[in-house]
Formats: sequence, C-alpha cells, structure tokens
Amino acid sequence: MENTRNLVIIPTYNEKENIEAIINAVLELPRRFELLIIDDNSPDGTALIVKGLMEKHPEQLHILEREGKLGLGTAYITGFKWAVEHGYEYIFEMDADFSHPPKDLISLQDACLKGADLAIGSRYISGVNVVNWPMGRVLMSYFASVYVRFVTGMKIMDTTAGFKCYTRKVLETIDLDNIKLKGYSFQIEMKFTTWKLGFKIVEVPIIFTDRTQGTSKMSGGIFNEAVWGVIKMKIASWFKTYKRD
Repeated sequence: MENTRNLVIIPTYNEKENIEAIINAVLELPRRFELLIIDDNSPDGTALIVKGLMEKHPEQLHILEREGKLGLGTAYITGFKWAVEHGYEYIFEMDADFSHPPKDLISLQDACLKGADLAIGSRYISGVNVVNWPMGRVLMSYFASVYVRFVTGMKIMDTTAGFKCYTRKVLETIDLDNIKLKGYSFQIEMKFTTWKLGFKIVEVPIIFTDRTQGTSKMSGGIFNEAVWGVIKMKIASWFKTYKRD
C-alpha cells in the first residue's frame, strides 16, 4: 500500500478562503496523497494560491486551469481522464470547503483496499450526519436521495454524495464522454453507471459539516436538473448495454 498512487481531485471556483488550508490538511495526512486542483478561472485568485504552494510541494500538488465556470461534472471528468493517463490507482473526489473531512480519505481508501470498487463518504448510512445545515436543506438532500433510489433502484443511501474514492478500473471502464449530467446530478449518474456495470459500491459513514468560509454553489437550477435529469437517465438506461471488458 505504501507504493499506491492516490490522487485527490478538488474542483474550485472562488475558494481562496479554503484552498491553502484544505491542501495542507490533505498533505499532512499519515498516508501519501497527491492533489489535482481544477480551477475554473476563479476571479478571486484561487489558482495563484495553489501555484504558490506548488513551489513547496512540486511532486504532490498539481493544477489544471480552465477558461471559465464550466460545471462540476466536466471538472471531474477532466480530472478523471488526467488521473487515468498519469497512472493513479485510487482517485478521490472532494470539496475544497472542509464539508468532507480530510481524515476520511483514509477510510474511503481502506474500503477499496478491502474490495470495494467505489467507496462513498455517506451522510445517511448511519442516521443523518449533517452539521450546520438548516433543516430545510437537510430534508431536501435526504429526500432527494430517497427519490433517486426510487427512480433508479439503487440501494445507495447517499446518492448525491460528492466525497468518493474510485478504483482505477472503474474510471477506465466508464465511457466518461457519455456522462450527460453536468451539475451536482453528475454525482448521481456516475454512481448509477458504476452500479449498472456491476462494480461493488460501499458506503462509509462520515460527518458532513457545512462550509464556514466562502460561498455555496448550490442553486435551484441544480436541483431541477437533478429531478428531471434522473428520470431521463433512467429512461436512457433502458436502451443501453452495460458491459465490462
């Protein structure tokens, strides 16, 4: 395990309040992780902060800069392709705002080392483990997962979770260019595709804490995409063949 190559992908847009602290928190973990920051031309100078830190950590910290705010899903797909091309074995998704506890990267990888193909940092696998969210948002998130389970048939409790560890073989198998949903519902489509391909998915309990610095990117448009996008995704799956080489 000492020789495994682990990459944490963090998309950013205006995260100058959080980015240095989250990078340091990951690099200080007792297991070696590299980071790939994918910045969508943040006007607040997030990328400049990352580049400054890269001088201290040239082998562990990387950045891809994009021309504008192109969406969460396309950021992760860009990162996944980069990770596969560069030979990483465990590829993680994580937010920049500390809502995902950095120490739990180790728990997610341990689940994959024990046989999972995809490990999900789950808010709902052991009750409702969310801190600092208003009750309305907790209920919206929880029942969104209920809705997704009903429509798709997946047995995953936290279907919208964005804290995950993929093994390399999952990302090599999925046709990333064919993932249609681009916002937060991208998270649902990736889990659904992984599940339809027959990979083993394990949920690992985490405590999710809402950001204290910076601004949330959640919007009503994102929610609407999830509602209708899931139905379209399910219907489209009836006409697809999911095969693993």
